[in-house]
Amino acid sequence: MTRARYCRYRAFFIGGILLLINGMQTDVVSARDRGLVYGDGHFTTMLVRNGQVVWWPAHLARLQQASARLGFAGMDWSTLTREVAQLAAGQTQAVAKVMLTRGTGGRGYDGSACEVPTRIVSLADYPSHYQGWQQNGIPLLVCQQRLGDAPMLAGLKTLNRLEQVLLKSELATRSGVEGIVLNSRGFLVEGVSANLFWRRGKTVFTPDLSHCGIDGIMRRHVMAMLKQMSIELRVVEAPLESLWQAEEVWLTNTLMGIVPVTGIGDTQYPSPVLIRRLQERLVIEV
Repeated sequence: MTRARYCRYRAFFIGGILLLINGMQTDVVSARDRGLVYGDGHFTTMLVRNGQVVWWPAHLARLQQASARLGFAGMDWSTLTREVAQLAAGQTQAVAKVMLTRGTGGRGYDGSACEVPTRIVSLADYPSHYQGWQQNGIPLLVCQQRLGDAPMLAGLKTLNRLEQVLLKSELATRSGVEGIVLNSRGFLVEGVSANLFWRRGKTVFTPDLSHCGIDGIMRRHVMAMLKQMSIELRVVEAPLESLWQAEEVWLTNTLMGIVPVTGIGDTQYPSPVLIRRLQERLVIEV
């Protein structure tokens, strides 16, 4: 991230991250903000390239849909769009993030008194290791901890990510970089921080996220690319064993793009043929 191009914001880099909270250059939110107290909010993480947020309309739609599902009060989306564009301008490659909370107000769990959502926009450096992952792939562990079903929140990227925090801790303990996560019923859901796809024969599969998991922007884009390529895609409830018969497995998210999985335990995936086609197509489109 090119900080020199942001001279007027230089003093507000906190730990390498540039922050705007409700349009103000600060890192302070109210101790009564419901995002802090209850995790009552949602977010999206975005790739910035050549001064633009990649797929901003899709990210904006995600934020709007999540706000509607969670029953947030009215949001000034034009102001948010302007703030995001303001931070992205001049950046060659960076990570932007928007967090929205219900705001401050109400008593206990009742948030009906909240009138104005809190908006937090941040900018940070792009993780340098993702390029290596895209080229060389990564091995996966099968996480022992599982995701609980939460159909009311399924697909949403809420601020309550304690399950992912614990899963990331498990990876660190086991010296893993990423892992496969199952739900409480033993079906595949996703990676710890990415969506999951696999190919067997001429068909691609991805887990059904009706009960838990995050419906990622890159997941949606890969699904659209597969349709354009006339490749059959099935959204399924599938056990872990489905991956043992797969010929290719890959992970996706907005920042890492499309990352080949080289192996899971004793099962190896040496020929990422479709993955390379998808990666090439993605480079052209982004």
